[in-house]
Amino acid sequence: MNILVTGGAGYIGSHVVKILLNQGHQVVTLDNLQKGYKEAVTGGKFIEADLADQKLLNEIMQKNEIEAVIHLAADSLVGESMEKPGKYYRNNFANGINLLEAMVKNEVKNIVFSSTAAVYGEPDEIPIKENNKTEPTSTYGESKLFFEKALRRYDDVYGIKYTSLRYFNAAGADPEAKIGEAHDPETHLIPIVLQTALGIRDKIYIFGDDYSTRDGSCIRDYIHVSDLAAAHLLAVEALASGRESAVYNLGNGEGYSVKEVIKTVKEITGKDFEVEVSDRRAGDPAVLIASSEKIQKELDWQPEFPELEKIISTAWQWHKSGGFGE
Repeated sequence: MNILVTGGAGYIGSHVVKILLNQGHQVVTLDNLQKGYKEAVTGGKFIEADLADQKLLNEIMQKNEIEAVIHLAADSLVGESMEKPGKYYRNNFANGINLLEAMVKNEVKNIVFSSTAAVYGEPDEIPIKENNKTEPTSTYGESKLFFEKALRRYDDVYGIKYTSLRYFNAAGADPEAKIGEAHDPETHLIPIVLQTALGIRDKIYIFGDDYSTRDGSCIRDYIHVSDLAAAHLLAVEALASGRESAVYNLGNGEGYSVKEVIKTVKEITGKDFEVEVSDRRAGDPAVLIASSEKIQKELDWQPEFPELEKIISTAWQWHKSGGFGE
């Protein structure tokens, strides 16, 4: 299949590109490199561009005979989204509409969308299922939910079939340590703890240890980035075979606390470092765990790296190697 991957030079996108290429698909990666790294794209055709360029989107689809789209390009900092809502509505929603319009014009009928657990907001039950209420508490989550609603409308009107994948906490790195997680600024827990182990940071902060959890710190569902990539492959191939539109959660179904992550990093790296408890952050739910039963049942997806130790070990190999000039 000829597949366009938007945001394919980013953390998750680069792993998606790699697995698609390994399975013999022809991949065109589009990324503006504001947050991605060209060296993370392991093959196929690379185009440095922005989804705001509608004319170029049409040209790319025509010249490369695109048959399906995997859409990962987005801004994804929750805090920033609350300070700059216009940026998130424009990049995550309006530019996404540009992509859908190009698909309509070029009769591309299948899209896999990189959504987020942030569409749920504060969960009223754990584990979170796909039919739970969607009441985002951030502009980021809302912008993603808006695009999910647009996908439903474009399916109704134009017959574009979609799979929306609602991620929980992506973590880990390519087991071959060729690509991995590199954000600037870094906001994700596991790489921040690993940077502390490497001496890049002085200490690690735990934001609240008085939650109603087993050790008082927040619990999150960590899913290996390669398992996420595998889900994208399954989703795009299922759409190509005629499967109807669907929404799926992607998580482990297991939760690990902040303190457990820190303890596991210390064990794997053999490094000790300072840990300081700070105040809670506003809007941090105590527990976020996904139910991924639906995608396991319907697409036969199974996480290959469910253990926290394996997730952190692959991330450690990546960060230890220096990453993209870390």
